[in-house]
Amino acid sequence: MKFIDEATIYVESGRGGSGCVSFRRERFIPRGGPDGGDGGKGGDVIIAGKRDLASLHDFKYKRTYKAEHGKAGAGQKKTGREGRDIIINVPLGTVVYDRDTSALLFQILKDGETHVAVSGGRGGRGNCRFVTPTHRAPTEFDPGEEGQKRNLYLDLKLLADVGLVGHPNAGKSTLISRLTEARPKVGDYPFTTLTPALGVLNDREKTFVIADIPGIIEGASKGKGLGLAFLKHIERTNTLLIVLDLSSGDVKGDYGTLLYELGSYKEAMLQKRRLVILNKSDLVPKDAAARWRSHLKRKGEKVIVVSALTLAGMEELIEAISEEVEALRQSPN
Repeated sequence: MKFIDEATIYVESGRGGSGCVSFRRERFIPRGGPDGGDGGKGGDVIIAGKRDLASLHDFKYKRTYKAEHGKAGAGQKKTGREGRDIIINVPLGTVVYDRDTSALLFQILKDGETHVAVSGGRGGRGNCRFVTPTHRAPTEFDPGEEGQKRNLYLDLKLLADVGLVGHPNAGKSTLISRLTEARPKVGDYPFTTLTPALGVLNDREKTFVIADIPGIIEGASKGKGLGLAFLKHIERTNTLLIVLDLSSGDVKGDYGTLLYELGSYKEAMLQKRRLVILNKSDLVPKDAAARWRSHLKRKGEKVIVVSALTLAGMEELIEAISEEVEALRQSPN
């Protein structure tokens, strides 16, 4: 299934039902008064968060959503039935805008969280509502309020505790497959990861969601390669894992490029908690890995040396991830 993180939909709430004009007609009561009931309220269009969803894929095929109209009132002061609401489920992390005005309406961050996108029209008043001491047989009624219409723009920004960031072929896909049950495509060529992948890391009784973001190359923050389209998915991650390939021949340059692109996209990205992972330690001498670890530690980084292929260093990495995320979760800010 193709990952889709943007969609435009049209939503329309239900029209309120008309009020009723009716007069009481019963045997032995020749002069019954007005008894027209009110119309029912139109249905709302509601946006709801659903944890099981990971893409806006469904909106590729269905883009129009209309709630039911309210029913008209009836005699004997019977109120018409309210129109049924329509509920649209979206993944957590979906930001909803008014497409025509670009105004931010709301965002969905929790499972089961709901927001009314457009409210149904009010039902009209029946003629019994218009009775006065001097106007005993009214024939007036309200037709019912029209529903609301709106074009919505949905923008999905994945929610995860940890985001994997690195150049293509840094080994991120293999790494997330070792840490979680996620099974992204793995291959020995650039841009194996074409869509973000989510996995859940279980560390004893604690769980953390990890997102593998497609490889970021130089110029990604300006639209080059695949990075720009997916950099936004790192915005809501609490901790970054900067994955560097020890066998690349330019660890220093790779490290500098990744930080530059993150900062160019949004300066706040550099303020996130992070770990630097030196991957593919099985392909370089131990002293070379140790030198790069010392070099990055002098820059103030927390560094873990691993091999996602042989699993070397993975226990240390899991413990470090757990400590970082837990520290952030317990932080008052």
